[in-house]
Amino acid sequence: MARIVGEVMTGDVVEAHRDTSFKDLVRLLDRHRISGLPVVDHDDKVVGVVSETDLIRHQTTRTASGRTGRLRIPPLRRGARRAAAVTRAGAGTAQELMTTPAVTVHPEQRIADAARVMERHGVERLPVVDEEDRLIGIATRRDLLRVFLRTDDEIRQEVSDEVMTRALGLPADTVTVSVRDGMVTLAGAVGQRDDIPLAIRLTYRVDGVVGVVNGLNVRIDSGPVSPPKGPAGPGGGPR
Repeated sequence: MARIVGEVMTGDVVEAHRDTSFKDLVRLLDRHRISGLPVVDHDDKVVGVVSETDLIRHQTTRTASGRTGRLRIPPLRRGARRAAAVTRAGAGTAQELMTTPAVTVHPEQRIADAARVMERHGVERLPVVDEEDRLIGIATRRDLLRVFLRTDDEIRQEVSDEVMTRALGLPADTVTVSVRDGMVTLAGAVGQRDDIPLAIRLTYRVDGVVGVVNGLNVRIDSGPVSPPKGPAGPGGGPR
């Protein structure tokens, strides 16, 4: 069966709060060797995410502003300097630095779906929240990639048992399933033409599968009718 986010997420989450300072954020990232962390409110609800990119962007902008100030802005009075210092300090908190709204997932979502969310939004981590949107974990790209550590034999067994036998109702050994480095090859005859794209789609959904080579054909009274062979797309047709 397809694995879900809750099985691979990290439950011990390093988090920040709205008033966490720039330097404290840097310390957290360095101490825990991470590249980003969620920002939560007083109720543990995720309000944003701070990444290394956000911190570097802030520091670069501040440096550029300071350089411009020295060149173009006339000397400030003491009161104005104090107000400017307070403004700069406020801009260095998680509240000002975080990317919001945060893109989150739930623990029961499929890993493949979480990976698509991650790719669509161009993020490297996804805070995992419960039904009340409270933080319970975090899933990184590395966490999601763990599904591809499955052995070829594990993948072959699941495709044979869960897809061919249970989902499609085919007798054992009707379809030969072979797997090499996550690439699945299906060979044999099925009873209906519609079974072929369905078999390919379901096989693609098995965790650890990186591709499917279609060698299936339809057995009719006059003998098997073979579709074009070769790598198939996730929808079941040839690429």
